[in-house]
Amino acid sequence: MALLHNRISNKELKEKLMREVEPRTTISFYCYFHIINPQEFRDFLYKNLSTLKVFGRIYIAKEGINAQISVPTNYFNELKTFLYSIDSLHNLRLNIAVDDDGKSFWVLKIKVRDKIVADGINDDAFDMKNKGKYVNAFGMNKLLEDKNTIVIDMRNHYEYEVGHFENAIEIPSDTFREQLPMAVEMMKGNENKNIVMYCTGGIRCEKASAYMLHKGFQNVFHLEGGIINYAKQIKEEGEPSKFIGKNFVFDNRLGERITSDVIAKCHQCGATCDEHTNCKNNGCHLLFIQCKNCANKYAGCCSEACKETINMPEERQKELRKGTENGIMIFNKSKARLRPKLNESKP
Repeated sequence: MALLHNRISNKELKEKLMREVEPRTTISFYCYFHIINPQEFRDFLYKNLSTLKVFGRIYIAKEGINAQISVPTNYFNELKTFLYSIDSLHNLRLNIAVDDDGKSFWVLKIKVRDKIVADGINDDAFDMKNKGKYVNAFGMNKLLEDKNTIVIDMRNHYEYEVGHFENAIEIPSDTFREQLPMAVEMMKGNENKNIVMYCTGGIRCEKASAYMLHKGFQNVFHLEGGIINYAKQIKEEGEPSKFIGKNFVFDNRLGERITSDVIAKCHQCGATCDEHTNCKNNGCHLLFIQCKNCANKYAGCCSEACKETINMPEERQKELRKGTENGIMIFNKSKARLRPKLNESKP
């Protein structure tokens, strides 16, 4: 019987990947469709994707699938054939990374969840089939030139601060489930304007567009395939990029360069920088932005306190951090900032 879970440590697998010379392609995709038995579908995927040497992170729920993976490049067509053989995934859009070294994932994890995007929606009348209109890169650029357009970023602050669309409004909240009602509240009085929503790969803004329609907004759009697909399309079509900076991604790369603009700052010294890293203290592992000078000064740590612990055994590091409030939002200033006024969203 085939193993349905990985049995090797993450450390060993990551080291093996870094030694690997076989080229890999990083891909993301999602699809909202009804899955009767998520656990059964999960096991079916694990068996088949393992055979193709796929690594990555996949979430399965009754509402669909959300995946970020990498596959050996010479297996890409076989992967595509397999996915398209599943009726609900036939001709599924596959977002191929634009700035890819193939070292994005080193293990395959497929998990069953209540939802593929935690949204906090408990309304039986809400229907994902009634969603906003798709807009491609060309359409996005045209809408952004329209003074009747409001563009909303449905990502977290740490994503927004390294890159976003021109004049995009950030919803200052820590979670997607909080952002949905906040977006509705912030857009009140603009029910007839063009509301364009975007995110990394399309999954969050697609659900957000359906929620806005559910709440009475009329002209709602969402960026097809998110920033990843937008970057691919403008490159292929020679269109100017209205996305500025870097697209944060949820894998080992932590970002794809879209334009040369660096719009963020080091969280420690304030120097211009948009390089995310995780604190080298294994008991902390905080995600933050750190410039090269501070990386040297703090040995890749987020603070002097963490720097003092990194040569200790890992269990001791965790013990010292125990009870300390931490997480990726420690540097998040989004809640402290004033929400942008709509009449200031255009120059």
